[in-house]
Amino acid sequence: MADQPASGMGASAPDIQRVHVALGDRAYDVLIGPGLLQRASNFIESALGACRCGIVTDENVASRHLESVQQALAESNRFVGSVVLPPGESTKSFTQLDHLCRELLSMGLERSDVVIALGGGVIGDLAGFAASILRRGVRYVQVPTTLLAQVDSSVGGKTGINAPQGKNLIGSFHQPSLVLADTSVLATLPERQMRAGYAEVAKYGLLGDATFYNWLEGNWQSLFRHEPSALTRAIARSVEMKAEIVVRDETESGDRMLLNLGHTFGHALEAATSYSDRLLHGEAVSIGMCLAIRLSEELNICRPQTAARVAAHLKSVGLPTELEDIPGAGDLPGAEGLLELMRQDKKVRQGRLTLILLREIGNAFATREVEPATLLDFLRRTRGA
Repeated sequence: MADQPASGMGASAPDIQRVHVALGDRAYDVLIGPGLLQRASNFIESALGACRCGIVTDENVASRHLESVQQALAESNRFVGSVVLPPGESTKSFTQLDHLCRELLSMGLERSDVVIALGGGVIGDLAGFAASILRRGVRYVQVPTTLLAQVDSSVGGKTGINAPQGKNLIGSFHQPSLVLADTSVLATLPERQMRAGYAEVAKYGLLGDATFYNWLEGNWQSLFRHEPSALTRAIARSVEMKAEIVVRDETESGDRMLLNLGHTFGHALEAATSYSDRLLHGEAVSIGMCLAIRLSEELNICRPQTAARVAAHLKSVGLPTELEDIPGAGDLPGAEGLLELMRQDKKVRQGRLTLILLREIGNAFATREVEPATLLDFLRRTRGA
């Protein structure tokens, strides 16, 4: 459960929260709070026993955090090497996967050892995928350094890389053995990255907890002021909700699809902008959620003005909420092109898109009942707006 002080694993501070992901013999804990990075070696040893660790990170994170983690592991004779990769979504590729696997093997990592994913969602996805196929599966620990990764991608075991046809189309389910979400590192995160991560936090309130969403509307400034208690509360509630869904539906055959609120639209927009800094993942999700709620209203599923309320909140945070907010929006594909990109979504079944729509704030559902012609008409009007 969230909102409980962590116990064991050397974590006795009351400001550290623990969320348990109850997956039987693959269960693990998510620790959330300040100052975890400097004690990563202790947490890993307490949770996983004696092991050797190889770190995977990117150039941006390495310049801020790699040395302290390396030093802590070296002091306990656990450090065997680091791989520093280029930053950005383009790193989730076969080329970098091949390079990473070769580097990890050259460290001599064995099945009983651990890969540490130190970074944002890109590093977590890539390092987790490498761990899933290295020697047919080695353990890995997620140490997410962005808000988005702390509340979403580091938990649940989705790993993978991108393909020209779409995002995360090549990968595996491979659960981490431990997640250390250090809220202190968010102070070094650029404001734009914080906003992008906040989109995923808001998503959890929208899909399943209206009370949490109401709290966010009144307290979001506290997160951006990096107030520890607010950050810990928001991250812990987000992780708790994700953990509950993952336990019910680990491989996304049912309830887990709800976590993709805004993502079917958003992934298409990311593909349309070539997975570049022109549109960050969280920014795409923000636009995608607004589109999904607008569509819900047009289908008379959701009460009027819900989309306006959500868009107003996301705008106040500084997030984009419509296609015109994307730099160079005039270059985006037309409605037919966007629909084709949406059809690359992993949740397509028998050629039909699975959309996550909203009945009301806190009540999302998945459907394949929206006719392609209806969706195309919606995209045409949206694209022409």
